[in-house]
Amino acid sequence: MDTSNTQQGMSGAGWRTLVILSCLGLIVMFDETMILPAIPDFIRNFHISYSISSWLLSAYIIAAAVMTPIGGKLSDIYGKKKILLIIMAIYAVGILAGRFATSIEFMIAARAAQGVGMAMFPIAFGIIREVVPQKKFALAQTIFGSTFPGGAIVGLVGGAAIIQNFGWKATFLAILPVAIALWLIIMRFVRIPPQRQTAPEFEAKRGEGGGGMPNDHTIDVKGTLILAATIILFLAGVTFIESNSMGSGYLVASLFIGSAILLAAFIFVEKKVKSPLLDFKLMKSKSFIAPTMILLLTFLSIFTVYLTIPVMVRSPVPLGFGGDALSVASVQLPFMVVFLVGTVTSGFMLNKIKNAKLTLIGTLISAIGFIVLLAFHSTENMVSFGLTILAAGLSLSITGGFNLIIISVPVQMTGVALGMTLLLNLVGMSVGPALSGVLQETYKGQVPGIPGFFPTDSAYDLIFIMAALVSLASVAMALLVARSSTGKEAVAVEQRKR
Repeated sequence: MDTSNTQQGMSGAGWRTLVILSCLGLIVMFDETMILPAIPDFIRNFHISYSISSWLLSAYIIAAAVMTPIGGKLSDIYGKKKILLIIMAIYAVGILAGRFATSIEFMIAARAAQGVGMAMFPIAFGIIREVVPQKKFALAQTIFGSTFPGGAIVGLVGGAAIIQNFGWKATFLAILPVAIALWLIIMRFVRIPPQRQTAPEFEAKRGEGGGGMPNDHTIDVKGTLILAATIILFLAGVTFIESNSMGSGYLVASLFIGSAILLAAFIFVEKKVKSPLLDFKLMKSKSFIAPTMILLLTFLSIFTVYLTIPVMVRSPVPLGFGGDALSVASVQLPFMVVFLVGTVTSGFMLNKIKNAKLTLIGTLISAIGFIVLLAFHSTENMVSFGLTILAAGLSLSITGGFNLIIISVPVQMTGVALGMTLLLNLVGMSVGPALSGVLQETYKGQVPGIPGFFPTDSAYDLIFIMAALVSLASVAMALLVARSSTGKEAVAVEQRKR
């Protein structure tokens, strides 16, 4: 195998692959954020509750949670480029379906198809790791990661303008041609070098029967279906918590009990199958599971407020700010810009600040951002300020957390490891909007002269309190990781002295 690219500089083909695959973040985040300003429109047009509206995000995330580890595993078995193109095709179909959605059921199905597209990212990142030399990997990670907030900025501003002038259906048509063009470019220009050898310690684990390795040519279909059902039942239980209808208590209890039973069944199945969806040997590694849990809590906290801000901005005064789609964009734009700048700079900070310390600093700043949102959310400017602080912390904690995970596994395990990480993170993302929607539906009020019910300040207070508590939990875990990392470094120094 030609190792010149790995040991020295990156070739022109390597840079080209990095740029092309980084565009995936642009189009997917455009698609994700372009509908944010339209959430109140979906509630009104489809005649749904605030808790049901959370499924516009949850359906997307559940599909992503199920398909991301499968996509990573399939890419390790059948080839990263082939699986990437198949997933992109499903994603494009989902975008087209969103344009013609005439009911909430149709839209949820379209959003689920779009969520399948999230499985592209561990695959794309695995390709980038193979074409980028180790010395350039931090830079490549920065470039790839920056396209996510970059796409979010374009989607937020562009989506708001499209919604304001042409309606939410036009947003899907805006991104479809770009997705198709990128599919053709990847098919024509992306080339993947022969895979590197697996690290010796993981070769040994494979010999002991460890699952999840690239040459296990089976897919855990049973575990996948059980996992999907587990998440769906749990979120359905959360959604119906606010219902006051007769028998709703029994329904909620049944859904939660069913979810718990399925979770136990999922764990049992995963321990028995040859090629599990979740590699429990990998999950026993503290260097892998600790940063994964930090990221799970981080994404849970931010997605709790993800659904909240557009509703707050567009609800009528005094229960909201009485703004329009463009107002939503103006409030959230500083968050997106700071997140973009923070993501770029944090990649360079990795060379000066160790991963564990960077993650800890990020979680601390994020917690401060949530506390500011809780204490000062009476004006659009203060909400925007709190989100800006939050963005600065998120950019650091996410970069540090993912880099901790990446360096904890060999190249051959990148697809599986990132797939597992994103699976757990996406579970957190799906729970956040559901909890937010329930609180918005539970605490509602009316504005004289305006039809309908809207979330009250009590709903927003509880949402921000919950997000702040979850964020503080991530701080505590990041502190433990940082202390553990410091202890290991001290031991290493003593060993070198001897």
